Amino acid sequence: MLKTNEDNLVEVLLQCKPGPPRLRTGWRVSHEGKPFILPSIGGITLNVRVGDPAFGLAGDHIEPGVSCSANPEKPLEFPNDALQILSCIGNEARIVSGDAKGEMGRVTGHHGGSEHVMVDFPASALEKLTYDDKIMIRSKGQGLKLLDYPDIRLFNLDPGLLNKMKIKEIKGGRLRVPVTTLVPAQCMGSGLGSAHVAAGDYDVMTSDPDTVREYGLDKLKFGDFVTLLDHDNSYGRAFVKGAVSIGVVVHSDCLLAGHGPGISTLMTCPRALIEPVIDPDANIAGLLKIGTRRKKAS
Repeated sequence: MLKTNEDNLVEVLLQCKPGPPRLRTGWRVSHEGKPFILPSIGGITLNVRVGDPAFGLAGDHIEPGVSCSANPEKPLEFPNDALQILSCIGNEARIVSGDAKGEMGRVTGHHGGSEHVMVDFPASALEKLTYDDKIMIRSKGQGLKLLDYPDIRLFNLDPGLLNKMKIKEIKGGRLRVPVTTLVPAQCMGSGLGSAHVAAGDYDVMTSDPDTVREYGLDKLKFGDFVTLLDHDNSYGRAFVKGAVSIGVVVHSDCLLAGHGPGISTLMTCPRALIEPVIDPDANIAGLLKIGTRRKKAS
C-alpha cells in the first residue's frame, strides 16, 4: 500500500443542499453554429449516474446525480467556495433532513462555472429529495501526500479512494495508474489557466471528430479515470511537455466551442513519473459501488 500522510489530514463536516437547475434564457449556439435549448447544469438528475456514458445525452454540461451548493444564490462566495475546495472525490455524504434523511452517498466531482459539488445517492433517495433538504459531506483529502513520491501531487482525492485505485509501484520511482483513456494535450480547453485545481474542472474539447475517434473520447463515462498527457496541474492547469495528470470525468460532453466532458484533477506530476495503463473498468462507480454499480434494493 502506498505510504501517505492520511493520519495527519483534517476532517471537516460541510453542509450543502441540492442546487436547482440553471439555464441561460434564450438560444445558445454550438461549435457547429447550431442553436439549442437543452437541460444543463444543476438539479437532482434522476437518470444520469456515474458509470453512464458522458456522450449522447440531450443536454449540455450535465452533472450526474445531485448537484450541491452551500449557497446557490452566491456560488462564488462563502460558504460555497469552501465547499468546492474541501470536498474530495470519494468523500461520504449523508442526507440529514426530509424524507430521504439518513441516506448515504459519495462525492463524485466538482464543476467550475456552476460551482457545484456532485454527489451520488441511491435512486430511491433521489425521488425523495427536495431543494430544501440538507446534506452533510465528511470532507477529507486536501493535503493528502504520497510520502515516497514527493514530485507527484494529489488533489481532491479521498484517501479511501486512493487505496482502491489499483496503483502499482514500478521501477524508476514511478507509479502505474489504471485509466480508461489517454487525452492529448491539445484537447484541453475551458478551465485552462486556473491558478489551482483544488476546485472546479477543465474540459476535454470534442469539436474535432477525427481526434475524438482517434482517442476514443466519445466512449468516456461519468466517473472514468483519464490521463491528461503533457499537462501539469501542480500550480494551476498548464501545458508542460512530458507531464502527466490523472483526473475523473465529472460532467457530460458539451456543445459549446472550447468545451466537452469536464475533468477534476486527482494526481499530477511535471515529469513522467505517472505511467498510465489502459483498463476499461477504471471508474469510480465500480471502486465505490455507486452509480450504475450500486446494488439495487431487494
